[in-house]
Amino acid sequence: MEMDKKAVTGRIFDIQRFSIHDGPGIRTIIFLKGCRLRCKWCCNPESQQQEIQTMKVQGKDKIIGRDVTVEEMMEEIKKDYGYYRRSGGGVTLSGGEALLQPDFAVELLKACQDYGINTAIETAGFTSFDIIQRYLPYIDTFLMDIKHMDSKKHEQFTSQPNELILENARKIAEAGTNLIIRVPVVPTFNHTKEEIMEIARFAKSLPGVKELHLLPYHRLGQDKYEGLGRKYELAEVVPPDNDYMQQLLEAASQSGLQCQIGG
Repeated sequence: MEMDKKAVTGRIFDIQRFSIHDGPGIRTIIFLKGCRLRCKWCCNPESQQQEIQTMKVQGKDKIIGRDVTVEEMMEEIKKDYGYYRRSGGGVTLSGGEALLQPDFAVELLKACQDYGINTAIETAGFTSFDIIQRYLPYIDTFLMDIKHMDSKKHEQFTSQPNELILENARKIAEAGTNLIIRVPVVPTFNHTKEEIMEIARFAKSLPGVKELHLLPYHRLGQDKYEGLGRKYELAEVVPPDNDYMQQLLEAASQSGLQCQIGG
């Protein structure tokens, strides 16, 4: 039975080692393929379709996506075990949306915890709570995006309304999970002080939530859209400067949460 669990497969598109973001300490980030949102600013558009794709990278075709087993991933993860122990780091599942591959992701998280490796997940939380419950016992830190409190505007920029996301955030918090709320700050979408303060007030209302991270919009993934034959819809949007992010940080901090820029 144990070998069967190790043989469970998932579809990933990247692995990033020695990361100091997306959770405490030095981490290995595993990017799973597939997402139900279509955020206009997404810096990993190659993550959105779960199917394996071809993307042009510097004029050459690159295959995006591969199938791996839990056992294969653990062999990769364990290479940096010493770094995790010394830094308090571990493994973070990202995407795409790691909640869309529960059979693989849950077994991988279990395997990490069997080795005493800290676990985290970066998620939009857009799935049924029944699925999220499968993950909860095996995650040390939930990093969850709350992008906007207005459902219509949320749908306009992400393709989906926000009611399920907000409901899941509250249920995750009520389950006693270490939940950190993150806000991608995107001009024309949610960059006003009023919008950020509204999100911060919601985050403050969640039981046990202490931290809110503001993540400034950037254009680092813009070339990928061209490589996929897609249009980047926010090409004219200018990233917020440091001074403005500090103003938003001060506004969010009025909620009483521990707020920071970056995560």
